[in-house]
Amino acid sequence: MAWLREDVLSLVPHAVPYVFLTAIIGLVITWYIKRMRKVALIEKLPGPPGIPILGNALEVNVEPREFFQVVKGLSYIWGLCTPIWRVWVGPIPAVQVQRAKEAEVILSSNKHIDKSRDYTFLHPWLGTGLLTSTGPKWRSRRKLLTPAFHFKILEDFMEVFNKQSGIMVKKLEKKANGKDFDIFPDVTLCALDIICETAMGRCVNAQENSESDYVKAIYRIGALVQQRQARPWLQPDILFKLLGYAKEHDACLKVLHDMSYSCIKERRVQYLERKMRKKQQSSSNEDDAFVGKKERLAFLDLLLEAAESDPSITDVDLREEVDTFMFEGHDTTAAAINWSLYLLGTHPEIQARVHEELDMIFGDDDRPVTMNDLREMKMTENCIKEALRLFPSVPFIGRELTEEVVIDSYRIPKGTTIMIVPFRIHRDPEQFPKPEVFDPDRFLAENCKDRHPYAYVPFSAGPRNCIGQKFALMEEKIVLSSILRKFKVGSDVRREDLKLLGELILRPENGNVVQLTPR
Repeated sequence: MAWLREDVLSLVPHAVPYVFLTAIIGLVITWYIKRMRKVALIEKLPGPPGIPILGNALEVNVEPREFFQVVKGLSYIWGLCTPIWRVWVGPIPAVQVQRAKEAEVILSSNKHIDKSRDYTFLHPWLGTGLLTSTGPKWRSRRKLLTPAFHFKILEDFMEVFNKQSGIMVKKLEKKANGKDFDIFPDVTLCALDIICETAMGRCVNAQENSESDYVKAIYRIGALVQQRQARPWLQPDILFKLLGYAKEHDACLKVLHDMSYSCIKERRVQYLERKMRKKQQSSSNEDDAFVGKKERLAFLDLLLEAAESDPSITDVDLREEVDTFMFEGHDTTAAAINWSLYLLGTHPEIQARVHEELDMIFGDDDRPVTMNDLREMKMTENCIKEALRLFPSVPFIGRELTEEVVIDSYRIPKGTTIMIVPFRIHRDPEQFPKPEVFDPDRFLAENCKDRHPYAYVPFSAGPRNCIGQKFALMEEKIVLSSILRKFKVGSDVRREDLKLLGELILRPENGNVVQLTPR
């Protein structure tokens, strides 16, 4: 038998390549079968015809200034057939969802919470903070951060909202001569100052110094991320580097991350000092008016407090969340305020109703806005909501399916990108009659009661809704009311002449050109 064993062993080295090749062939066949099943399921959905390999990439991978127009055009064409439709971006299927009932399937789910591939280009800047994380990490971050947006904590930020709005109004007084100018940058710099002070506890004075390295880095890295999302040849890291973009990208990252880490270090020292004062106060039974009541805390301070009780939270984790606040907390808010100004500027009769409301609340008093004032701003708030309906700051919400899902009787396979399109959902005539009309009264209580809960999703919805939406609405009401208490706003730009940019946020290509006149 020894000779037989030797013969068998001698054959093993020759058999290994065949076993390996058989395994490879088996894997390829398995992949091919799965791929064909996926293609077959996706092709059952309506959508524009594609070409081999590239699919519809040549249609949808266009410059940012053209992207939204292309997707909007496809939505109007294919959205007439069905509330969902598909395109192929190379080998990757993307399904567009543009009606509330179908959007609810994804947004209400605790399973379909993974962000789409587009968000991976934010990872170098934001890491895997609340916006970009998934699974257990997202759930733990959400639980950690939710208390930071408690009503009483947001109330402490009123001082910042009022102060920065006042600086902006002073600047606008010099432009309030009835002549055209672009107000978009003024509002954006105000929003940037607000989020820097509330998130990091540091004043960057963007309104006074828009040429600072930090301000320029914020805007440039946003543009680079957008370019990368829209241009497939920039997406591989090696090509991004070879084409020269990575050097500028990394330089921006250094400025942004250095600022965040500097703030973490600075606020940690202040946190420890504050903790020591409380301890000394407690031991001496002094009155506590000095500690904790007069000192306003930034979001970062609340994160530092959480990190002290949980050693697993590192400085990198803190930086991810601070940078996420910075990214999410200024551009989206600035866009909402600007669209509100534009729509009020083109509807003077509605603007007059807002002025009447503000006059009833404030009269001729220049005092800061209070929480009670915010509760009285019903018409102002409805105008902001209606502006967000027509022009949602985030026009697309991307999710990556980790398991198969059925939407409108279509089986959509795992690995598909789902693009929920608030811009189209908000224009469903069944939910919003005469959807193109600017009508703030849509948001009166009696007009909302029968509306589908997912018909209005400017802050997303469901378990992964925007954690900062109360913060955003407070800021928007204060900034917008600060402008309208002082000025009348006019705009000669017709809605049909607007050119929308489908960037990280929805903005007009030529800015928000208005005229201001003192009241």
